[in-house]
Amino acid sequence: MADSCPLPETPDLPTLHAKLQGMLQFLKYSLPISNAHTVDFYTESVWEKLIDLSPETVLAALGRTTAARLSEARPLVEAGGKSGIFDFSKIFCEISQKMVNVEAFALAAKYYSLQNLGVCTSFEQLLVALQGNQKQRMGENMKPDEFMNMKKSHEVHIMSEMISNIADFCGIQQVIDLGSGKGYLSSFLCMKYGLKVYGIDSSSINTHGAEERNRKLKKHWRVHHTRSKLDVNGPALKISKERKVQDETEYKANTEEAYNNIGINQEEMLPLDFLTGFSDPEISKSKKQMKNLHVIPQPEENLCFENVFPFVDFWPINAVEPTTSSQISNRNISEANKERRKMASKSCESSIYSPLTSFITADSELRDIIKDLEDCLMVGLHTCGDLAPNTLRIFTSKYEIKGVCSVGCCYHLLSEEFENQHKECTQEQWGFPMCHYLKEKRWCCGRNARMSACLALERVAVGQGLPTESLFYRAVLQDIIKDWYGITKCDGHVGKIYSKSSSFLDYVRKSLKKLGLDESKLPEKIIMDYYEKYKPRMNELEAFNMLKVVLAPCIETLILLDRLCYLKEQENIVWSALVKLFDPVKSPRCYAVIALKKQQ
Repeated sequence: MADSCPLPETPDLPTLHAKLQGMLQFLKYSLPISNAHTVDFYTESVWEKLIDLSPETVLAALGRTTAARLSEARPLVEAGGKSGIFDFSKIFCEISQKMVNVEAFALAAKYYSLQNLGVCTSFEQLLVALQGNQKQRMGENMKPDEFMNMKKSHEVHIMSEMISNIADFCGIQQVIDLGSGKGYLSSFLCMKYGLKVYGIDSSSINTHGAEERNRKLKKHWRVHHTRSKLDVNGPALKISKERKVQDETEYKANTEEAYNNIGINQEEMLPLDFLTGFSDPEISKSKKQMKNLHVIPQPEENLCFENVFPFVDFWPINAVEPTTSSQISNRNISEANKERRKMASKSCESSIYSPLTSFITADSELRDIIKDLEDCLMVGLHTCGDLAPNTLRIFTSKYEIKGVCSVGCCYHLLSEEFENQHKECTQEQWGFPMCHYLKEKRWCCGRNARMSACLALERVAVGQGLPTESLFYRAVLQDIIKDWYGITKCDGHVGKIYSKSSSFLDYVRKSLKKLGLDESKLPEKIIMDYYEKYKPRMNELEAFNMLKVVLAPCIETLILLDRLCYLKEQENIVWSALVKLFDPVKSPRCYAVIALKKQQ
């Protein structure tokens, strides 16, 4: 272990349980909003059932950007306020359970987010503690954006630095990257930091892609070293630029093809387009940054955002300030690291890292997959669904794994132990809940709520909103299907028909055909009558989806606190924390679960 500073203090279990207590009370009232499926918005009269306010009132309240309005709701917090328990009768009617105060709702949602609960550990503070007296390590001048898009570059640059410092702190050379995909993080850990990395992915296609990228990165690595020894105006720079353009073109093509194969449903992509502008300088700065941010869609982001909604009152001022190594002063490289980098440079000529294909569960035996398994770290960048909690379970159960750094995503794909209690199931390990506290309460979020946890409040705040019209079309279509085909629950997916339709009429015709329903029985007039009937109520859908956006961080917070509490319950874990790694505008799933075992 490196000669180090003490690791930052983190909240203990009783503190976390106290935070969870108030949050669960709030979510008990609020979860029906997140669990309402927008496809059934009109058929099940969702607005009338859950909201006792006009949509105009809700939109106006959420649209206010002055802190004064929210300060009016502060007396709703009980005297002392330390427990964070709100007087929920002022937010929801005790008899009908409907929402009656949107400002107070927004204040409570803000309080129960990771940014405000005071349970996260500072990235900078942790990095300094891990580095201790070893002043390190800017390393080679290799930058990840030389072979990755901006979003992935941002993630890999920050997470790889954190992982490399954890590895040095623990005196470890081996890293296991679960859900490694095409190996962006794995290859960078090996190429820049000289770590021995095994990237494990369940998809043989991804593993093959990683091997192909190995070949390309070898060439890239050679060009980089050649360029660094020549004048910047020399031929090496020209070669590097040409290869960079070629690699980026191929990467974007591969990414677009993979994204198209994900099968994201259009009805689950919920944008808004009704408000513009922020007066807050931090938000305006972020909006300018976003104009230059060309984000290629990633699998972990299941909802796209295009337009603006003013959430400055619900979103901390520093929420989008990027946390990068540039915030830490440049450091000299230790002799050991210099030597390691020399070896890494040589090793990269023969192999970037070792990609392996295997489906990982909590019971996976790593020695059957990795023959030379030794003391190692386990990491994961946007591990999907149950892979994130299983990463933590493997970490706690395997002696060789000394540390973990995991960023999860795709909460809607988590398995929930108490979601379908009437169904018999032999599954023993569940994605949620993990900790004893929530298991004892038999807590369940529900798939729609977990899906809404993927909504990115920060992206909405800087100008990427929700496409309301596409969802409006789908909700009206559902009412047509119910009335004319007698189908109350339609399991079929319409998909991306909205983007291919010229009008609502065209959309309905194409959708019915895709669902295998006879569209000839519906004359044009009947279809358009439905459109005219619900068009004045589109603002209900707008307002309801914005309430979901405001609530989304609370549900994500619950899921992440569950994982942190699970680690705090383990006797062999000496330190664990939630750390905000990424700028949430660039990468909405920005929190890492980091933990270390006791050193023998």
